[in-house]
Amino acid sequence: MLRFCYVILISLPFILFYLGKAFYIERHDDKYTEADRYIVARRAVAILQRNGFIHTNVFGTENLPREGGYVMYANHQGKYDALGIISGHKTPCTVMIDDKRSHKPITTQFITLLKGTRLDKTSMKEQMKTILKVIEEVKNGRRIIIFPEGGYYHNRNQVQDFLPGAFKCAIKAQSPIVPVALIDSYKPFEINSIKPVTTQVYFLPPIHYEDYKELTSKEIAELTKNKIVETINMVCNGNARL
Repeated sequence: MLRFCYVILISLPFILFYLGKAFYIERHDDKYTEADRYIVARRAVAILQRNGFIHTNVFGTENLPREGGYVMYANHQGKYDALGIISGHKTPCTVMIDDKRSHKPITTQFITLLKGTRLDKTSMKEQMKTILKVIEEVKNGRRIIIFPEGGYYHNRNQVQDFLPGAFKCAIKAQSPIVPVALIDSYKPFEINSIKPVTTQVYFLPPIHYEDYKELTSKEIAELTKNKIVETINMVCNGNARL
């Protein structure tokens, strides 16, 4: 929390500039492509990293599909997770976030800038609408980040169970599933310090539709989780990076 407050304070001029930029883009949506919006978002993330003494090592970008939409499923550790992924993902992507969390100051402007997806967990009807919308977007080539644990609870590098329902977006869109392993992503905003921290993002080889179409959503969730857990264990145990 200390780092978060420090970054807000020291970055206030940049924050005001980017909030104004995001507001302008939203008011003139027809003038800006998804790529334009993403450039602005990544610049904002870069400033946060620099001013917050956060360094993110990214591995496996060669595993990302070069064409078409796909869904990235990542373990969830904290507020920095999506930012770390975006910092290493050069082509435009967006994120699915809990509607309640998405309306916090700065977060709401960032999600709007990315045209992110807000998931209302209090209404099954709204959830279905949101999932159907995401399915169509992925079919049309969008790339989206989903955290299938459904939240984070100070679990750090321990991966919780993945919710099978979170995989409906990829299954129905028949898109590749890209497992993403996050390591030490909790450190930027959970540790009460402003000392430099390093996080890691691993984009793992995609699981293509042909490889999972015969599996149940529960089996797909377990398969994806196991790949992420295996990577985290290998890295944290000191083995060579993948």
